[in-house]
Amino acid sequence: MQTLLTGVAGGLAAFHHELLLFAAVFFAIGLVDELAVDILYGWHRLTGRLSTPRLPASALDEHRLSGICAVFIPAWQETEVIGPTLDHALDVWPDRDLRIYVGCYRNDAATIASVMTSARGDPRVRVVIVGEDGPTCKSHCLNRLYAALCEDEARSGVPAHMVVLHDAEDMVDPAALALLDYSAANYDFVQLPVMALPPSDSRWIASHYSDEFAESHAKAMTVRNVLGCAIPGAGVGCAIARPMLGQLAAQSGDGPFAQGALTEDYELGLRIAALGGRSRFLRVRTDDGRLVATRAYFPSTIESAVRQKTRWTHGIALQGWARLGWGGSLAQHWMTLRDRRGPLAALLLGLGYGLVGLAMVTHFLADMGVVAPAVLSPGLKALLLVTFAGLVWRIAMRGLFTAREYGLRQGLLAMPRVLVSNIIAIMSGRRAMLAYWRSLKGAPVLWDKTEHSRHPVLSLRKEKSA
Repeated sequence: MQTLLTGVAGGLAAFHHELLLFAAVFFAIGLVDELAVDILYGWHRLTGRLSTPRLPASALDEHRLSGICAVFIPAWQETEVIGPTLDHALDVWPDRDLRIYVGCYRNDAATIASVMTSARGDPRVRVVIVGEDGPTCKSHCLNRLYAALCEDEARSGVPAHMVVLHDAEDMVDPAALALLDYSAANYDFVQLPVMALPPSDSRWIASHYSDEFAESHAKAMTVRNVLGCAIPGAGVGCAIARPMLGQLAAQSGDGPFAQGALTEDYELGLRIAALGGRSRFLRVRTDDGRLVATRAYFPSTIESAVRQKTRWTHGIALQGWARLGWGGSLAQHWMTLRDRRGPLAALLLGLGYGLVGLAMVTHFLADMGVVAPAVLSPGLKALLLVTFAGLVWRIAMRGLFTAREYGLRQGLLAMPRVLVSNIIAIMSGRRAMLAYWRSLKGAPVLWDKTEHSRHPVLSLRKEKSA
């Protein structure tokens, strides 16, 4: 029995060693990838190409649109948040040439009523009823809004200047519309940053989005921009020049937004680049330091966060690969590979945490004298030291970017929240693979939307009344 136990334990130790080597090699490759982005970011910051310009808030707030701007907001069961979104947008964007198209479904009377109440008879708001029962897919709702815009343009004889996309839970920035209007004259697609607000009652789950967006939209997206790569859409705070939207519609025949796509916003930016359109990620602060960005709360429960990130991973990494393929420059291939690494990253993260547990077991068996203490080769030791140093560096960078946007306290919390990000990535990666497998068997693509019950505008009202 002792011989059998020793043999099993020895095999376990050898298995652990080989898996450790496998994981360390891939983590080292990932470290090189991240360091390359860090180096590019640091160099272009030093040379001034990635400096964040500051514009007077007064100049942006007083700007008037150079043409009709249509804002598309798809809404399915959004009674809790659509009202504050419209109230705020209409208040901070007083332009007469603003048109807000809200897509509602015929079987969602509550959302329709909320929109009508919030519109307060404002002629700038148009409720567009989707003829099918909801939810269909988000791109289907957006294409219905595009059809409504085309009908209005035909009646008035005046085409829109640009189309801006937003979600039902967004708090728009007062300066955003002017900034997008300036940029739409020179670019076909413009994306503003997204700020995931850290709620006080969800310091770990909802707030991990704050960390991820703070780093991604300050570093990774700006590096993409300076390299001249396609800018993927975030679905909110992005503007498309009206002629380009027409080109997309003519190309597909079903409307400009990709029917059947789980992440039609991500695909939008890449499809525009494929047509030769000019894109820009626009990061600007007002003279008082405010980042011009779209602000929103994100899921605060593990289940809702995993569901949302499952859709992102499924749509970008798996469905996007099948739908869009590979194209563009070498730099574009690199960025596309980074976009699609989600399932592999989830596998490696799961393997990494599993190896930590296995190391604890083998260490315990070695203390009992069942197996000899693990002996690592010098090469593997060096590789583990390098990847550990890389981990420390990555955690420090996450904390730094979070602290810059949300303060020192949130920056410090961002470091242990990396564990939360990793766990959610592992869970959503597994679910995304299963969902993609089901879609290959013909499962329909429906709007697997995130439930929203809180809005930044309501939080601000409570703070002011307190």
